[in-house]
Amino acid sequence: MLLTMCSDLPVVVIGESDGRWRTSTLSLAVDFGSRDDPSGQGGVAHLLEHLLMSAPLDGGRSLSEHVERLGGQANAITGLDWMIFQVQVLNAHVLEVVGLLTQAVRDPQLDERVFDTERQAVLQELAAAAADPSDTVQDAFLAAVFSGHPLGRPVGGTVENIRDLRLPDVLAVHREVLLRRRMALVCTGGTAPTEVAKHVVGTTWASVGASRTETLDEPATGLWRPQEGGSDGFSWFATGSRAPSMSDPRRHAYTILAHLLGPSPSSLLYRRLRGREGLVYAFYTGARSYTEAGVWKILAGVEDRNLARAQEIVRELLLEIAQHGPDPEDLAVAQQQAVMELVIDAERPWDHALTLRRETELGTRPWSVEDGILSLKRVTAEEVRLAATTIAEHQITVVRPEPEQA
Repeated sequence: MLLTMCSDLPVVVIGESDGRWRTSTLSLAVDFGSRDDPSGQGGVAHLLEHLLMSAPLDGGRSLSEHVERLGGQANAITGLDWMIFQVQVLNAHVLEVVGLLTQAVRDPQLDERVFDTERQAVLQELAAAAADPSDTVQDAFLAAVFSGHPLGRPVGGTVENIRDLRLPDVLAVHREVLLRRRMALVCTGGTAPTEVAKHVVGTTWASVGASRTETLDEPATGLWRPQEGGSDGFSWFATGSRAPSMSDPRRHAYTILAHLLGPSPSSLLYRRLRGREGLVYAFYTGARSYTEAGVWKILAGVEDRNLARAQEIVRELLLEIAQHGPDPEDLAVAQQQAVMELVIDAERPWDHALTLRRETELGTRPWSVEDGILSLKRVTAEEVRLAATTIAEHQITVVRPEPEQA
């Protein structure tokens, strides 16, 4: 049973517990991400995430080292409009780690040494990403889908912005933006959320500030055509369009469509793209939802000689589903796969914490795995057809490396 704590706590505590587990996962989730980077400071949210995990606590070890020395695992992720700080430890260490986790995020002890070290680590991360077309194509795709909107910004920012950042800049974003966003402490595994909640009662947080105010223009509609790649012999393409927001029930149809055209051998796209024509070795299909909208995409790496044909096959299948809807048997298989994916994640405390963060929207609405299963099973063929129609109407394709200029 999903447990949502009362609103008079300094941070909402939600979660599910199972006494059979010997470990617990704690995920402090924040309504804050790369879209909240101030102008000219692209990547500051991602850098701040690095700093909060690496800053010494009370002059000693960082949160990451504290957790790892207990035998646990620690990680943090910055998304477009969310950030999480997540740890997994033995149940006996949960109460100790709750304090360390909240302290690390609420009251970091940042200095120039830690700042310089982590900024250099981020620059190395950006360099690695820039050298990988499978990474750069995804940033380019989001920039095209959300053109001119903060959701289209690269999470890591730019090398120039990161180099220009100074410690006071980051501290100001932490104080004036991150600490004023909604937060939730998500607990899964062997420790009950009620036990965790007892240890955040005395913690003070800044008041929640104003919500985001950016507007999102209507997506463009244009004539689709396959895109060319570079001359390296192998290219990556990302294709798709916007999808519904987290609050829009139509998003579930986009999830089912992602499985219909997913990387499973049972999917329509796999059978045609790999099974029949042998054009790709591996590809990924997924749908994600954010505050105002989401994104649905297919990502694939292809030899340049097969690039146009691979894109054409994706387009053909989208149009077929848009015109006729999915075959009943294929629809049932896709729904079963989506349900299975949800259940498997629910049985992994680390993944389930991420799901609860997303589906409850930081504890602002009730949700359970059973709710998720019903939502997926209720998706109709017509809803999937409409999803495919919308994607086909607004389809955007980006290829990396880009073609060489004549």
